Amino acid sequence: MTDNTSQSARKRDAALRTANGVFAAWEKRTQLVKDETAAHNAATDAKTARLKALRLEKERQEAEAASAAPAAPAAKKARVKRILVS
Repeated sequence: MTDNTSQSARKRDAALRTANGVFAAWEKRTQLVKDETAAHNAATDAKTARLKALRLEKERQEAEAASAAPAAPAAKKARVKRILVS
């Protein structure tokens, strides 16, 4: 009977090790994906902040240039000559 018990205990231990190994591998992959996602999000946030700063600087320069330049005279609209037909 001890041989039977030890064999079932070995099978149980092997199954437990396998299950723990699968779970550990799953956790490791999950954490790796989370880390990669966080790194990608951080890079995207940095890029967005840089582009926003560039856009705001460009808009500021354009506003300065527009305020410094004299206003262009408004273009006259061409008159439409209408012919009355009776």
